[in-house]
Amino acid sequence: MSTHPAPPSPDSTPAGLSPGDVVDQARRAWWRPRLSLPRAWRRPLAVIGMVVIAFWAVIVIFGPWIAPFDALAQDFERYQAPSPEHLFGTDGVGRDILSRVIAGARISLPVAVILVAISLAIGSTIGAVAGYVGGWLDGFLMRIVDLFFSFPAIVLAMAVSAALGPSLLNAVAAIVVVSWPAYARVTRSLVLGIRDQNYIAAARLLGASPARILLRDVAPNVLGPILVVATLELGNAILLLSGLSFLGLGAVPPTPEWGSMVADGSRAFYNYWVALFPGLAIFTVVLAFNFLGDALRDALDPRSNRAVTNAEL
Repeated sequence: MSTHPAPPSPDSTPAGLSPGDVVDQARRAWWRPRLSLPRAWRRPLAVIGMVVIAFWAVIVIFGPWIAPFDALAQDFERYQAPSPEHLFGTDGVGRDILSRVIAGARISLPVAVILVAISLAIGSTIGAVAGYVGGWLDGFLMRIVDLFFSFPAIVLAMAVSAALGPSLLNAVAAIVVVSWPAYARVTRSLVLGIRDQNYIAAARLLGASPARILLRDVAPNVLGPILVVATLELGNAILLLSGLSFLGLGAVPPTPEWGSMVADGSRAFYNYWVALFPGLAIFTVVLAFNFLGDALRDALDPRSNRAVTNAEL
């Protein structure tokens, strides 16, 4: 099993190297292969997660050609049970549930990716600045983060969404508000661990600006763990988005969003298929992202790789 050396500490400057040489060596070291993908993908659950995500990605891309019916088209065949004509049955106004689940994937998955990307950009920027600058700015920003963490995420998201009004865009804004603090805290912790490293001090000696150091020297070394958090947060984002839509604070009917479809099924208890299939879609996607996040963590964290090796032995 290959391991990668940790960046040199400020007290371990190699003799005869200039600050520029130290920075160049650190950058070249980052570009070496850092992923133990073969070992990570030995986990069957990681493979299952990738297959499920690939399946839903195909649904998102080719959904209009796969769906057998128009997701919004109504019919007189109300609450028809699953049959060869309607594989997932129909809802209370005769709409084909399979077509609506496919259309819901084309809404829920891209929206989740977008809101996670926005949350990551906001939170990681705030966390990197707080961790690198330190002092009163670090304390001020982290107290704001602590303030957000003092509220349950779903309660705060409900409050923001209710204040803005029910819509998919407002639900996205509400989820971003409750999601960015997690990235800020993780990024700050990572930056605190490397800001006093030798190559960072060398970059300062060369006159690099804080922004340049953060972008060129700090960001590459914290990107991996942040991507793991983002992958896991994709599942949470889908759960929050579906939860807000279920409560009537997200997507507005007749938009085929998975959470609102489950809400429709909750009003037709004996017609189980109305809520079952969109609920299964939420379940499989969230579980797949959790499996993928675990695989990425194993690929990026040598300690996890050692744990996998010990388990195999």
